[in-house]
Amino acid sequence: MAKNIPPVWNKIAKHAMLPETTHDERARYNFLANLNKHLAHVSQGNKIAYETRVEPKFEKKHGRAIRDTKELGQEIAKDPHYQIWSSLRRSTMEMRQQAGRSIVLRQAEALRDKARTLNAGKASLVLDSNCEIPAYLLAVDNHLMPGSYHTELIEDDVTPAANYDSGIFVTTAGLLGRYNDGGGKAITNWVRKNDPNFNPKRILDIGCGMGHNVLPIARAFPDAEVIAIDTGAPMLRYAHARAMDLGITNVKFMQMDAAKTTFEDESFDWVQSTMFFHETGGKSIYKIMNEVYRVLKPGGLTLHIEQPQYTDDMSLFEKFIRDWDALNNSEPYWSKMHDIEPLDLMKASGFKEEDFMQIGAKAENDLDDGSQNAEEPEDHGRSPIWNVFGAIKN
Repeated sequence: MAKNIPPVWNKIAKHAMLPETTHDERARYNFLANLNKHLAHVSQGNKIAYETRVEPKFEKKHGRAIRDTKELGQEIAKDPHYQIWSSLRRSTMEMRQQAGRSIVLRQAEALRDKARTLNAGKASLVLDSNCEIPAYLLAVDNHLMPGSYHTELIEDDVTPAANYDSGIFVTTAGLLGRYNDGGGKAITNWVRKNDPNFNPKRILDIGCGMGHNVLPIARAFPDAEVIAIDTGAPMLRYAHARAMDLGITNVKFMQMDAAKTTFEDESFDWVQSTMFFHETGGKSIYKIMNEVYRVLKPGGLTLHIEQPQYTDDMSLFEKFIRDWDALNNSEPYWSKMHDIEPLDLMKASGFKEEDFMQIGAKAENDLDDGSQNAEEPEDHGRSPIWNVFGAIKN
């Protein structure tokens, strides 16, 4: 009988920039991946607690139903099952970051030197020391990663990206595939299937991070000029070196704020983002979408992979549980992205309603050996099941 457990960390693809690990470090990652998956099952008890204890008790006391997620959160926080689950889930993220940092910090100089060698003399890496990190990124350590994506501990640091690359396997229980590129593969294959004649010559990926999701796009369109931007220099150094080692040379990595790019009007055939907007604060979401519209050619395509949006038929409990990361995992902008209606966001930037599209997507996972049961409960916020919205500019 097949056991429904995550693949072991050893199965992920190795490349020159991936940190080296000891037996104990790999074992720690494997334990945390399995604990995360187990907690998806434990989480099912939260709904039972809500329906059988929290909600009835509240209605008896107040003579009315719970009104919103804030009120629900205040009440369920008193429930022992939720307390145990939430504490464990928070602990797994803290342990994941501690495990990843202990791996990369002991080899920070070695990783830096590898990146320097792979990046040396390449015009396809463009860093800008005058690029300001947006205030919304400076204000938070995203998903509890100390220093987030941008902090440099040594000259030419790459450790934030190395930590992210080696440890995202833990958070997703291996569901993003060998290269953590299941999102990029999914959207690339969707585009090629739905428009086989689409042949973009210039592609922009915004908020590229360590570049894992832009590489499948670049590989699928080898004749295209692909530009990937991010504000975090450590991420870009690592992303470029990683791409060089994997033999993908048609991506130019540039340090740039997506809210104020320097590209010419109508200069891209495709503008893409993957899990970027939910880490974008305040009005910047609208400023970035304005830039997307500005740089996209008439007839060009834009697509954005994001967390599932709130819908009218989504229960109050599901909205609450999907927002756990916003309150407990240092993802404060997550809730706002859930609340935004993608169509309204795009219309505000100039896109037409009739050109709007929205689809569901799931990561393509080349690590799946058939042992992962499709009936597994969704780990809200961690499962690679996404909403994709976009438009063709006309």
